Amino acid sequence: MKAFINRHDDLTFLQNQYDSLDASLVILYGRRRVGKTSLISEFGKDKNILYFLATEESESINQSNFKNLVADYTDNQLLKVADVDSWEIIFNTLAKHQTAYRKLIVIDEFQYLGKSNPAFLSIFQKIWESLKKENVMVVLCGSLISMMEAQTLAYDSPLYGRRTGQIKLKPIVFKYYHEFYDNNKHDLLEYYSVTGGVPKYIELFYEEVDIWTAIEKNILTTRSFLYEEPYFLLNQEVSEIGSYFSLLRTIAAGNHKLNAIAANIGVKQTSLTRYLRTLIDLDIIEREVPITDEYPEKSKRGLYKIRDNFLEFWFKFVYPMQGAIEAGHIGQVVEKIREGFIMRHVSYVYEDVCQQVFWSLPEKMSLPFKFNKVGRWWGNNTEIDIVALDSMGTDIIFGECKYTNEPMDLDVFYRLIEKKDAVVWKNNTRQEYFVFFSKSGYTQQMKSFAHDRSDVFLM
Repeated sequence: MKAFINRHDDLTFLQNQYDSLDASLVILYGRRRVGKTSLISEFGKDKNILYFLATEESESINQSNFKNLVADYTDNQLLKVADVDSWEIIFNTLAKHQTAYRKLIVIDEFQYLGKSNPAFLSIFQKIWESLKKENVMVVLCGSLISMMEAQTLAYDSPLYGRRTGQIKLKPIVFKYYHEFYDNNKHDLLEYYSVTGGVPKYIELFYEEVDIWTAIEKNILTTRSFLYEEPYFLLNQEVSEIGSYFSLLRTIAAGNHKLNAIAANIGVKQTSLTRYLRTLIDLDIIEREVPITDEYPEKSKRGLYKIRDNFLEFWFKFVYPMQGAIEAGHIGQVVEKIREGFIMRHVSYVYEDVCQQVFWSLPEKMSLPFKFNKVGRWWGNNTEIDIVALDSMGTDIIFGECKYTNEPMDLDVFYRLIEKKDAVVWKNNTRQEYFVFFSKSGYTQQMKSFAHDRSDVFLM
């Protein structure tokens, strides 16, 4: 596997900040293991970088460690032996140190400094006012999303308005997976459905001979790296972790409507609001509404789904069977996962990937339609995998995605024709098109049909 893949836009953004004539303060945050440190390492490999990793230890220990790091960086022996208990003095020594190239200062896990001493944020505000006069670039990194947002981005934070840019680092999207693995695309989708674009998970799965060996070794073994990963991900972000686990297990089991979630857990709908809001803020779940709903926040048709592939897999297959795993019945667990892996999990991830691909179609193909919104649509008894539309025009595209071992035939098209009339959107003026995605290709009849139609496209 290559050492560093993708993140081109993020690297370009950071480089532009570095090349700026003014001082730069960038906030870089995202979930654990998403690749923040690797991004900084790649960006800073040819630069005059000072990298400091804060810990959950006391402020005095972090301050002492930072002082020693700065002393080595500036070759200041006096600072190294001095008894200094002032952040301002340490940073001032760093700022005044003359270098041939612009200084890049990175503080990783920044949130721990503010956690150990809430006054540190005000202290750092004053430090930044001095640092920016020296035309440095500072990057504040953090893996606790809620804490980083509160400390650096929130309106009531002392650092609000000081940043020159921010990156909320996301998992790597599917289209880059071929750069990690040499497998064929079908295998890649299965790997993506479990690792979900998180570089550390991709790395763990890379060496294994197949997806099942990777799952058993890295997730189902009680001492494995990912067996208790959801506990670590949520433990520092939320209290009442049991309530959040019950909520996620319920959604993973197929309960997506608010009333169904509440009924399954046995609580009132109103009591779920703050839990759902927290999980949305953490990018763990999302609330999805039919793409044609004009006011999503007011829609009564909202569905909640887990947006993280690994957590969806874990809560769907691992969490409910932890008793069997702890008892050592790994073989039975693997067989149970195999039974539902494709139909209950991979096929849904395939729909999400098709939506990702859909956005890139105009770059690759000369298409007769335009769109600026892509999503799913559903009504009382009807669902359509993909609906895309041009909200400023009249084009609407209906799509179906099939992850099966059989080539797609014309019956899929005719079923879509029956369903599309249920979609109420500019019915009298709209221009309709049809797009299909199939894992196993298409029958000759379907190919011939699409060839003779200017409104049908096979992907």
